Amino acid sequence: MQGALSGFFTIGVIVATGALLAHFRVLGDLHRALLNRLAFLVASPALLFSLVVQADLAHLFSHTLTVSLIAIGAAAVAYLVASRALFGRFNAATVIGTLCASYTNAGNLGLPIAAAIMGDMTWMAPIMLVQIGLLQPLALAVLDTRTARRSGEPLAWHSYLTLPLRNPITTAVLLAVVVKLTGVSVPALVQKPIEMVGAIAVPAMLLAFGISLRLDPLAIRGSHAPLVWLVQVIKVVLMPLAAWVLGSFAFGLNGSELLAVTVIAALPAAQNIYVIASRYEVGESLARDSIFISTMLSVPTITLIAGLLGAG
Repeated sequence: MQGALSGFFTIGVIVATGALLAHFRVLGDLHRALLNRLAFLVASPALLFSLVVQADLAHLFSHTLTVSLIAIGAAAVAYLVASRALFGRFNAATVIGTLCASYTNAGNLGLPIAAAIMGDMTWMAPIMLVQIGLLQPLALAVLDTRTARRSGEPLAWHSYLTLPLRNPITTAVLLAVVVKLTGVSVPALVQKPIEMVGAIAVPAMLLAFGISLRLDPLAIRGSHAPLVWLVQVIKVVLMPLAAWVLGSFAFGLNGSELLAVTVIAALPAAQNIYVIASRYEVGESLARDSIFISTMLSVPTITLIAGLLGAG
């Protein structure tokens, strides 16, 4: 458990560093925008290309991934239905809220937790591939469509189909999948610089997140607060519970497989959701507060899951 808590501690230190730098006016709004832009347009595509091109695509057909997919779908639908029924909202910010409720931090938090609790980081590869290859491109396509409409840019039907391809993150993922499926070997002279640039992504996201915590209004204050708590109920409670029920009773999982799907579902909302929200200037406070609170709540939740399901 010490390794899992270490993962939370590392993220907290970097976020706190960003907040302190903002507090002492070393970094400000312009720097936050630069970090977000660098992470979204340059570093994240490089990071995701590096991860996908080295991943084992055979994991995509495992029962554990099926459970995770159903849990993600259940969480997304639960947020869409509840936000509409309780608050009568269905707009661009709903896309961000849906991501917060269903998109897990399988990367910079999931990887160290997988190593510490499950002893194998490859548990995170399938869910990362699905999230970055399916869930995120779908959300980006919706947001890109909204941006095009607001700018008055006319879009023919085929333009909607190509919108995801104009996004650097989606393009990088698709390119990596093609490279993987065709068996092309990426030369070290090419792969190494890509990996170095990709290494900027997570620190940049976390520093920008920390800056926002200091410069923006205090967390859980404002009209978005009820939506933040709705996200917590779904992400921290319902999603891992759904994964455990499905894994135990519908798919007969046990041991490390059941532990893996439950822990994956209990991971907090991913930091890159805030980057996406900032990039499209929609739901930024909702993303920031949802990520912050779910990360705090995930510490005792994952610790409890690991204890109940037998992690050493």
